[in-house]
Amino acid sequence: MKAVKVILVYAVLIALAVFTVWPYYWMLKISLETAASVYAWPPNWIPDPPTLENYITVWKTMGVWRYLLNSIIISGIGVFVSVTFAALFAYPLARFEFPGRNLIFFLVLLPMMVPAQGSFIINFLTIRRLGLVNTYWGVILPMAVTLFGVFLLRQSYMGIPRDYEDAARIDGASEFFIWFRVMLPMIKPSLATLVLLQFIAFWNNFLWPLIVLRDPNMYPLSVGLLYLNDSFQTNLRSVAAGAVIATAPIALLFLFLQQYFVKGLTAGGVKY
Repeated sequence: MKAVKVILVYAVLIALAVFTVWPYYWMLKISLETAASVYAWPPNWIPDPPTLENYITVWKTMGVWRYLLNSIIISGIGVFVSVTFAALFAYPLARFEFPGRNLIFFLVLLPMMVPAQGSFIINFLTIRRLGLVNTYWGVILPMAVTLFGVFLLRQSYMGIPRDYEDAARIDGASEFFIWFRVMLPMIKPSLATLVLLQFIAFWNNFLWPLIVLRDPNMYPLSVGLLYLNDSFQTNLRSVAAGAVIATAPIALLFLFLQQYFVKGLTAGGVKY
């Protein structure tokens, strides 16, 4: 009976894995096919023959380097600013004792209930008043503070025994030294998880850059793909190649940080 239960669990997990991976596999397969084989019936499960012609076409037609550079600038600065703010903001909420601490934490989490689209008008009026329309900072600033990041890092800070910071204070360390050299290294899995989540959020952000940016040369890759879809309406293979190029950096970053990802998501909840 136990063996049957294990087999059923594995069957469900394998089915879920196939269901999850299938869209990306099919997109990758189409991007490597020729015009003659893409509509073949029955379909080829492996491109025969495989070709990189679609990637070359997209690269030459679309100006991918410009969009990639814009995405790297926006995502790089955005991740650094948002993770730094979250780490600084969560630290006193977790480690300092002061009246109203829990109320402040509740008020911080309250805006998470509001859909992001609900704040677009206020954010746009603020960005325009600051003169940041059509700038990278205009795209980054509305996402510079991640409330989920504050929640995640606060839970991780609270899982650290107070003996570490007490020992550092006895040695004469400042609060900044304790935060930077003692606390941050101990929540490395949560920081890595937040870096990955924020990178995905900035990299895939589509609507807000389209609203704020006026110059197409400043568009990130997510918005640039819209032009790709218009340019290759009848060329499904090139659209698939562009989508693979856009998602490749996220897959590489996940592979690099995967050892921290699950640990970072569960650490705060287990220790709290």
